[in-house]
Amino acid sequence: MVKVVLVHPQIPPNTGNIARTCAATNTELHLVGPLGFEISDRYLKRAGLDYWHFVNLRYHSSIEEFQAFSKNQQGRWIGFSTRGQYSYIQFEFQENDWLLFGSETEGLPPDLLSWCTATTYIPMAQPGVRSLNLSVSVAVGLFEARRQLKLMS
Repeated sequence: MVKVVLVHPQIPPNTGNIARTCAATNTELHLVGPLGFEISDRYLKRAGLDYWHFVNLRYHSSIEEFQAFSKNQQGRWIGFSTRGQYSYIQFEFQENDWLLFGSETEGLPPDLLSWCTATTYIPMAQPGVRSLNLSVSVAVGLFEARRQLKLMS
């Protein structure tokens, strides 16, 4: 099953909204620290509403810890970045892909992007707009992967 990975997220409501999306789709959510907030943050909890018990949440204190964990699992690392190589629409997702998203302010670190099997981007019609909100980007990428894999029910 496709998994969502947030690397160094900074804004609690974004992470809460993403957790809610992951709960609705039964998608594992991996948070890679350091985080820009505490897991107990009230804005994080509020954005996730009362769905937290549906979230399959895993916390990794560092990129190295996450890398060691994911190495024992199947799947490719697919980095979402404004500097991605493939449009997410043309990219062919696989069942065990890890969808990696960086922080709202920095994106994925360059060294982490280099560890990815592939990098994707979400095209912007307006050249002056670099990217979408993190929670929107995750939803767009996750639902495209789910559509391709026929996981829409």
